[in-house]
Amino acid sequence: MTEWMLSESEGYDLLSKYGIPTPKYRIVTRAEDAGSAAETIGFPVVMKIISPDISHKSDAGGVIVGVGTKEAAQSAFNQIVANARAYNPNADIHGVIVENQAAPGLELIIGGKTDPTFGKVITFGIGGTLVELMKDVTLRILPIDEDEIRKMVTDIDSYPLITGYRGSKPKDEECLIQIIKNVCKMFEDQKDLREFDINPIRLYDSGACAVDARVIMDDNIHLLDTVDLEPVPPEYFKPKSVAVIGASDDKNKMGYAVMHNLLHFPGKVFPINNKRDTIQGLQAFPTVLDIPEEEIDLAVITVPARHVPGVMEECGKKGVKIAVVITAGFKEMSEEGRMLEERIVEIAHRYGTRIVGPNCLGLIIPPIGLDTTYVAQSPNPGNIAFISQSGAIVNTVVDWSLTKDIGFSLVVSVGNQADLNFFDYLRAAAADPETKVIIMYIEQIKNGKAFMEIVSEVSRHKPVVALKAGSSARGQAAAASHTGSLSGSYDVYVEAFRKSGVLLVHTLTGAFLAAEMLSHPKRYPKGRRAIVVTNAGGFAVLSSDYTERYGIKMIDLPDYLVKELDSFLPEFWNRGNPIDLLGDATEARFEKTFEVLAKNDALWDMCFIVGFPNNILSSEQLANQILKLSKSTDKRIIPTLLGGASMDRGRHILHAHNIPSFEELDMMYRVVGRLLYQIYRVKAQGVY
Repeated sequence: MTEWMLSESEGYDLLSKYGIPTPKYRIVTRAEDAGSAAETIGFPVVMKIISPDISHKSDAGGVIVGVGTKEAAQSAFNQIVANARAYNPNADIHGVIVENQAAPGLELIIGGKTDPTFGKVITFGIGGTLVELMKDVTLRILPIDEDEIRKMVTDIDSYPLITGYRGSKPKDEECLIQIIKNVCKMFEDQKDLREFDINPIRLYDSGACAVDARVIMDDNIHLLDTVDLEPVPPEYFKPKSVAVIGASDDKNKMGYAVMHNLLHFPGKVFPINNKRDTIQGLQAFPTVLDIPEEEIDLAVITVPARHVPGVMEECGKKGVKIAVVITAGFKEMSEEGRMLEERIVEIAHRYGTRIVGPNCLGLIIPPIGLDTTYVAQSPNPGNIAFISQSGAIVNTVVDWSLTKDIGFSLVVSVGNQADLNFFDYLRAAAADPETKVIIMYIEQIKNGKAFMEIVSEVSRHKPVVALKAGSSARGQAAAASHTGSLSGSYDVYVEAFRKSGVLLVHTLTGAFLAAEMLSHPKRYPKGRRAIVVTNAGGFAVLSSDYTERYGIKMIDLPDYLVKELDSFLPEFWNRGNPIDLLGDATEARFEKTFEVLAKNDALWDMCFIVGFPNNILSSEQLANQILKLSKSTDKRIIPTLLGGASMDRGRHILHAHNIPSFEELDMMYRVVGRLLYQIYRVKAQGVY
């Protein structure tokens, strides 16, 4: 037996064992017994069919409520059985359950499922027949404490229905908290419990009752796991010698592009090709074993999949520390490919070689000039580590970064993660002094619990930003075919990121803008209170809209501050926040305004500055005043210089002084809103 559903009575018994209130019930197999059972329990009663072959009892006509007499109970028994047989003539009918009809109450749902990546997950929200329509639920990954349970309850939009809404009496919230605690204990204790829905559980002014429960057991639960290997030594990511297996002079082959990008590597590069004496001007060798060097630190493998096991054996014998397997055709393609992938991992581990990939773009470490990929142009060195499950996204991001003057400390295309995975790259980035912030593009994680443990530790010291693909059903299917593995539930990933201190974003642009802000020494704003300064009335109006939309609190200017600004601003300035300095604002007007704000920075946590191109104030002048303000306060200064090329000089000045600037108004407020969400709604494990 692998998976089975508990009968309703078995489900009630399990809940009762953990102190979860359930109705009184009896199981009957004859009409006359139904009447007696109903009398004993007390009218009114509910009667339901018991059959492992009928999961949706109401659809089968297998439920009758409000049964009020002995005769009605007997009649209901016969009707339920007849309906069930008509619905499914082959159904195995075990009888009818007669149970006390619970009084009306606030209908809630408490559910649980075993996620293939993160393990046991608990859900809570509005239940009953509205559960799928309302979709007002929260979830948590077990284990959780009482504080998290309380927050779980208050997080639903319908929480006012529990506390008392529009004159209704408050419901028994403490009883609900205790029930959820008991449910969590039940789920953790019962190792074979795969999934359950307690829906509805009716909450009253005093007490509660679980009216229905669907419980699925499974004695063969297996969570995705990984082999717990030792962390990769930091020196593995600082190779001094590289072999390119499959190097080529043919510009149409992968081995050419990879070899070309390694020509600027300051260490030793050895092309491997058994048909050529030289490749791209360097001496070639038939196999890695023929290289005169005693050991090779890193090998890049581009040969067809069927040849990779033999090549990996040679790499192991040569003492290769890391093998970057760019070749595709493994578990992402077929069962045969999966077996081939397992074989190369077994060979590598036998020799102590670690594998990047397979089915990946490769590894780039710009500070040491290493590029094992086939990107069109290598990225610049910088302080962002980018770890991606998509090679195409790495390719695109690297190309885009060159136009934005964004640099990297590490770029990894993880591929199938047959060996090295997100854990290893996170550890490497965390240990790297060049890395100030980490960005991950994630489709699937193998061992969710281990990931949460590692990323929680990393995020205490360095900000971690994640873009998670697979939020839609089609997206999850695409990810499965792309990486040869399940994406898992998107909502569970969101919760895992929240619990681990990871900042979740929804666009690549947003990820890098957030990373740029977080790489700044001031990192997160100290609070939500904001002031906006601009020289454009239209952008002042839009700023008011965007700050409200993204949860940024615009302060009211106190009278004394307005009076001080009145002393030098035009008499028709708006005397509010946003502070509109008007279209004819000069550098001196901005300078005086910034001096007043710096002197009164106890009032605000961040200052947004919105400038636009004009002939009165150059972008350089505005940028210099922004720099001056930033140096005069420890609060976050967040500028956006709107417009085209005429604002580039100002943007370059800010960038040179490590002050991130935005080019789109909405994006600026959206990114900051996500950062504030991280601080105030996400338990960030001591990051701040």
